Amino acid sequence: MTVHGPVMPIWSCGGCGLPWPCLTRKRELRAEYADAPVSLALYLGSYLVQATEDMSWAPAGVLHRRFLGWTREAEVPEPAVQQRSAASVPVRWRPLYPGAEVRVSER
Repeated sequence: MTVHGPVMPIWSCGGCGLPWPCLTRKRELRAEYADAPVSLALYLGSYLVQATEDMSWAPAGVLHRRFLGWTREAEVPEPAVQQRSAASVPVRWRPLYPGAEVRVSER
């Protein structure tokens, strides 16, 4: 059992007071549902439905990210922008069909 359960209808964490699910509860849920990501999504989806009723003022996208969006993210977030390497790949033009041009990379 966890103390980091939701306090409804305000949807704060009973353990730390942060918006639920808090970081601790997310870690617990990841471990609990490590082999069942669809079950985790269904579980959190049911809470999302309840939360949309309780927090009708909150934008749907915000609630979706809060309850479900984090489930597909890696434990360690990847950088938002990938850095280009110093070596560049030469690019040439090759027609896809007569009269059309498509930019392709040579590898």
